[in-house]
Amino acid sequence: MVTRRTLLKRLGTLPLVGGLFGTGLMAGSPVQSPAIRRDYFKELGVRTFINAAGTYTFMTGCLMRPEVIEAYNYATNEFVLLDDLQDKVGARIAELLHCEAATITAGAASAITLGTAGVLSGMDPEKVIQIPDLTGMKSEVILQKSHVIGYAHAIRNCGVKLIEVETRKELEKAINEKTAMMWFFNGNNYVGEIQDQEWVEVARKHGIPTFNDCAADVPPVDNLWKYNKMGFDMVAFSGGKGLRGPQSGGLLMGKKKYIDAARLHAPPRGNTVGRGMKVNKEEILGMLVTIESYLERDHEADWALWEKQVQIMHDAVADIKGVKPEIHVPKVANHVPSLRISMNADETEWTPDLVRQELREGHPSIETVGGKDSIGITPWMLIPGQERAVASRLREILLS
Repeated sequence: MVTRRTLLKRLGTLPLVGGLFGTGLMAGSPVQSPAIRRDYFKELGVRTFINAAGTYTFMTGCLMRPEVIEAYNYATNEFVLLDDLQDKVGARIAELLHCEAATITAGAASAITLGTAGVLSGMDPEKVIQIPDLTGMKSEVILQKSHVIGYAHAIRNCGVKLIEVETRKELEKAINEKTAMMWFFNGNNYVGEIQDQEWVEVARKHGIPTFNDCAADVPPVDNLWKYNKMGFDMVAFSGGKGLRGPQSGGLLMGKKKYIDAARLHAPPRGNTVGRGMKVNKEEILGMLVTIESYLERDHEADWALWEKQVQIMHDAVADIKGVKPEIHVPKVANHVPSLRISMNADETEWTPDLVRQELREGHPSIETVGGKDSIGITPWMLIPGQERAVASRLREILLS
């Protein structure tokens, strides 16, 4: 018979938390088996898929690494002051990435809006509230016509007029007393006539602040400090792409005076253009661990894995008549070994659109990208082993 004294003695040898709750003694009931994990997406009727496409927002970006998830979950159980956390995390990231200052934003597009707003207002609280009414303020942002993409709307959120140029001569002519900033889309660096270094040189000559949108531009890892060192005053990265952090997180980094001004427009402050661009403690801490983790990775091993995965998928279809697979590496954005599969209409009835549809509707469902001319496959969001499933399914479809 177990007496009360014996029971208490036994309890005293148990771990303080796990011992009491894990045995069922505190609840006065038998030990409960672990709860069965709910399949939420299946319950909702939302289909999951193998991501052979890349880090696209409409495909929910990336899968966070385990250490990032751990930090994210840790933050859910504590309260902190938002500005205090941003201060400390920003200082730590600035140290890691060799820049003056940094802050976490609600994605790269948020960083663009906040950075633009900071340039327009400076540290003037009245101008912070006034935006997007730019009466009495500079009101133009210059960019190359080849850099006009959907994300340029994040600049226009602040009420500015976008001035498009193509040549250096047009750029020099466009700069005037209304010019607030010169914006650069790094993914199109080799598309426009004016490339990154020359863009900075012109801006410095005229005393105009510069912004470089590098959302999808890691790897390589040194891009995280390359463009600040080149002379760009602000640089933005997405958290949910190559960094493998929170999809709702972004990074704005650069000159301290611009980062400080940008933060005046960000939560927890209200009555600002950036009030809706909220990041909470989970994304902020998660982004710090994302960057720490990314810097510590064996990038050569990552690259070797991607090359192996691409080769497996390439070889699976290389001998099929009418099918031409080509391994390539994009110059800037999404800079990883990738596969482009084109088809000869005279030798096969399959088209890229039809193959993509079969991949999407099959089991497992597989997402790829590309246009009417080719199928695009990128391995960096594949869980190791999934490349074989993609290879097998591609071969099965193209031989049917």
